[in-house]
Amino acid sequence: MGEVVQMHFTTVDYVIFALLLVASAGIGLFYAFSGGRQRTTQEFLMADRSMSCLPVSLSLLATFQSAVAILGAPSEVYTFGTEYWFLGCSYFLGLLIPAHVFIPVFYRLRLSSAYEYLELRFNKTVRICGTATFIFQMVIYMGVVLYAPALALNAVTGFDLWGAVLAMGLVCTLYTALGGLKAVMWTDVFQTVVMFAGQLAVIVVGTSQAGGIAEVWRKAINGSRISGLDLNPNPLERHTFWTLGVGGVFLMLALYGVNQAQVQRYLSSRTEKEAVMSCYVVFPCQQVVLCLGCLMGLVMFARYGEDSPLDKGYVTTNDQMVLYFVMDVFRDLPGLPGLFVACLFSGALSTISSAFNSLATVTMEDLIKPHFPNMTEGKATLLSKGLALGYGLVCLAMAYIASIMGSMLQAAFSIFGMVGGPLLGLFCLGMFFPWANPTGAVVGLVSGLVMAFWIGIGSFVMRMSVPTPAPALNATALPLFDNITTTVMTTTAKPGSTGVEALYSLSYMWYSAHNSATVVVVGLIVSLLTGPMKEKELTPGTVYPVLGTLLFFLPDRYREKLCCITPLAQKPTQIKTQPYQMAQKDRNGEAYSKEDTVTEEKEMESDRAQTEEEDSEDSRARPSCRLTAHTVQETAL
Repeated sequence: MGEVVQMHFTTVDYVIFALLLVASAGIGLFYAFSGGRQRTTQEFLMADRSMSCLPVSLSLLATFQSAVAILGAPSEVYTFGTEYWFLGCSYFLGLLIPAHVFIPVFYRLRLSSAYEYLELRFNKTVRICGTATFIFQMVIYMGVVLYAPALALNAVTGFDLWGAVLAMGLVCTLYTALGGLKAVMWTDVFQTVVMFAGQLAVIVVGTSQAGGIAEVWRKAINGSRISGLDLNPNPLERHTFWTLGVGGVFLMLALYGVNQAQVQRYLSSRTEKEAVMSCYVVFPCQQVVLCLGCLMGLVMFARYGEDSPLDKGYVTTNDQMVLYFVMDVFRDLPGLPGLFVACLFSGALSTISSAFNSLATVTMEDLIKPHFPNMTEGKATLLSKGLALGYGLVCLAMAYIASIMGSMLQAAFSIFGMVGGPLLGLFCLGMFFPWANPTGAVVGLVSGLVMAFWIGIGSFVMRMSVPTPAPALNATALPLFDNITTTVMTTTAKPGSTGVEALYSLSYMWYSAHNSATVVVVGLIVSLLTGPMKEKELTPGTVYPVLGTLLFFLPDRYREKLCCITPLAQKPTQIKTQPYQMAQKDRNGEAYSKEDTVTEEKEMESDRAQTEEEDSEDSRARPSCRLTAHTVQETAL
């Protein structure tokens, strides 16, 4: 075994890295002092609901592509082969379902926080539980996602560890706190371009040095790195077509369907149609990103073969091996190592800026504003900026905590991945099962979290207790908000695993599906035992009528008992970008916003007496079981 080798940056590399920080900060300052100057919470938190499809889609992609992912995918393919590429099959349903189920529900309710939906559908307790779970998830993660790549960079290049952490953390806090969501999304666009440029540069130069793409492919085939279609249905197997293509769907849903960082981007779109289109645009971009990661791993294998720098002892983890490869390829090309580091930290910046902004939004919307409904617009905006700044400082504190955690750093990644599944289950319980009640929702969420931590921590402890050597930390390039996990939890199960041991050996790709299913099953059982919700108790627009469609063959009276006849809300004909207001429930449970027009308010007052008379005369009337037609005029600003 050789000693750990350090390669060093040139002045040009540091200049390119500095330019990334200056450009990101400049975009934030531009949006801080232009347009509405971030004077309203509507502009600061929701970008005035005026974003077009392109920045929304690229921002969705940048949030998905973290620094950990940029380092993880090539090392995964180098070590295990291209089986990982089948994750791309999960992108079809993983983006179609959010586009046509979650986005219409959230957008038509005119929400700012995804967790407002939980209060409209259940009650305030469920909303607080969901918000607290999300905050715990993000606070644990955002420090680690900043510290981990800086640690790998320091080990390989000698790049100052805390200099990198502080520079990234402070710049990101600056443009997030000053420029709001617009700054975050446009810096994401810029950082996405940098990420593509960095990865392409490595692949082009590495392929050229290896003798061309044909030679890379030949060596990969000879080294058994080109994987076939593995249809093994065993859920204990680490990567098969089913674990990646089906289990990955639930991971994608937890990210692109219900996570606040992504939902906030949908809701910032100027129309529902553009929000849906952003999902379609993300799909090919994700496939390109996945292919770039796989191709970089194959180029690495063509360069080193089975005799990897990790085996030689030049580096100590798989993540460091990718950086070593980059520095080795660019050894005589000054400036290009700096470009890849800019690419790496663009991934970190886009991820933690999304975390800051989404945390500020849910804290303001779900924890502060409900208790201070008369807060002035100026104070609310100032407080939102203070929250973004505060979470930036918390991120730096969490990075310091990550530095003293040692081996527990792997567990921190895993804890983050454990929470995405139960939150997905909570939203699915409310959106697809009309009879689920608040008690069932809370008990289901707690059960899902307990199950997630039991399997996750049990698997971690079991793997650590096994004396056989396991691969080093390999944070693979999976959807950011669901399954950043460790090889400790992803090794293939031993043959003959039974009972609890088999549960601990479950492939990490099934975690989200297993934990969300736990929430739904427990929630439904508890709801039926404690008294299911009735049709008239539901807030219109909070239930997607999937059961009504699937059970079309049942008579109306049975579907009515199953609460399967509530249609989805109509597309609103106009949304006014007035100052910050929350969606609320009126006394009949219907969701509305103070942004509604004066005409609507007058109509409500004039029709209230007539409505009460009609309710008393025809108490048995029910909404039509037909789905809402999609021919209504699109929302326009």
